[in-house]
Amino acid sequence: MTLKEQLVAALGAAAVNDDSALRTVMGHDVYRGSASPVLIVRPTTVAALQAAVRICAAAGVAMVPRGGGASYTDGYLLDAGGHVLFDTAGLDTIAVDIDNALVTVGAGVTWARLKDALAVHGLRTPFWGPFSGLAATVGGSVSQNTLSHGSGAYGLSAESVVSMDVVLASGELLTTSPSEATRHYGPDMTGLFTGDCGALGIKATIRLPLIAAREAFEAVTFAFDDFAAFHNGVRLAQREKLDDSHFGLDLALSQGQIGRQAGLGARLRIAGEILRNAPGKIGAIRQLVRMALAGDDAMRAGAYMCHFILEGVDQAEAASRAKRLRAVLAPYGRETANSVPSFVRALPFAPLTNILGPGGERWVPLHGVLRHSDVVPFHAALAAFYATRKVEMARLGIWVGTMFSPVGPNGFLYEIALYWPDARTVYHPHMLTPEHLATQPDFPDNAEVRDYVDRLKRDIVDLYQQHGAAHFQIGRTYPYRDRLDPQASLLMQAIKHTLDPQGLMNPGVLGL
Repeated sequence: MTLKEQLVAALGAAAVNDDSALRTVMGHDVYRGSASPVLIVRPTTVAALQAAVRICAAAGVAMVPRGGGASYTDGYLLDAGGHVLFDTAGLDTIAVDIDNALVTVGAGVTWARLKDALAVHGLRTPFWGPFSGLAATVGGSVSQNTLSHGSGAYGLSAESVVSMDVVLASGELLTTSPSEATRHYGPDMTGLFTGDCGALGIKATIRLPLIAAREAFEAVTFAFDDFAAFHNGVRLAQREKLDDSHFGLDLALSQGQIGRQAGLGARLRIAGEILRNAPGKIGAIRQLVRMALAGDDAMRAGAYMCHFILEGVDQAEAASRAKRLRAVLAPYGRETANSVPSFVRALPFAPLTNILGPGGERWVPLHGVLRHSDVVPFHAALAAFYATRKVEMARLGIWVGTMFSPVGPNGFLYEIALYWPDARTVYHPHMLTPEHLATQPDFPDNAEVRDYVDRLKRDIVDLYQQHGAAHFQIGRTYPYRDRLDPQASLLMQAIKHTLDPQGLMNPGVLGL
């Protein structure tokens, strides 16, 4: 029997796909394309996932897991080809255990769907998803490491995992903790599988803790005139651990990707959500009036802006937290209209329209997590780097924007977004609606600018490394194994060999 015939016999025809057009799409991520998989497998049960992995392992075929498909670091791309891509979206069960404050989800459950399932119980997970949560899955986020909603108070996605079930390259199932009461029963084996980009196995189910959802909140925005003041203010604010969520933007991103996409229809929809979700309707109406008076000025109040969402058990606690936050930030910046965090609170998971720029440009982000003492020097080095490339970037139509976020009290995420005029790939119409694409320019193919962006991207990664940056979503873009000390590198390679002796599980990610 052929590999396809074996997989169909084990999983059924509906779970195995060799359509060439779909395989081409699945061979692309946000940034680029690579070799298409030979087959796409979409198991709907853990047993089916195990059976498919056993078949591929016996055939000596490489296996690559894919979550929601919002990666941009070659996390599920394999240039060598010849692989089977495991689409985990079919693993979509949600089991809520209220008494034990635990939810067990399939790896393919999106954060938006999980939020809705928990909201009816008045519950949430501590970290509750990235901004791309309409498409991003729990399994993908845990595999890649990510932050956004809930990160101010509770940290990364990895920190909101109790345990998980992982299908190894042999098809065997590994449960990372013998207890559902705590993650920390002996050495932290759960942590080993967070951020592994699927190098050590395919995540099947994930158990997350539950906490009470809080309706009372305050949205606060501060503007800053220079980067050093911005960094100092948000660095000190994060030590206070007052907010549930936060994010910073430079002027280019505020007015570009954020500001230029918020048309009348989007604003009316957001206004409706604010009115529907606000704990007090009078307060919501006041908020909408303030937002209307601020208008687009809210997008250009400073060279840098940071937006905070602070929660409380009641409005008094939320207001008290906001008061303390204002006191911490006041020496460095000035408070301005809180339109942006109000938008995000109302619609936390936006459609993935940002995979193209606000003018239809191609888009890819890069990021690094820096020690606070390295942040301002990196910012200065990046400015000098841009200066040497300013003329060529202008000629090619390349522009940049930047997003920022403290990562706990001791780290600072510095994320760069690159935009350039170029033709869309097959990925974009697969992820975006025809209605949205019809509103955007469709640029001609531009190999020259694409090659320049690729070089620019590599050079920026090198600059991050010169300043000691760490990375999430490592995939095949950022260095990992080479950054480890020799003994840690040997240990990591030994773990990989033990769990995947044939090197079939997402080969090449993490440099393994």
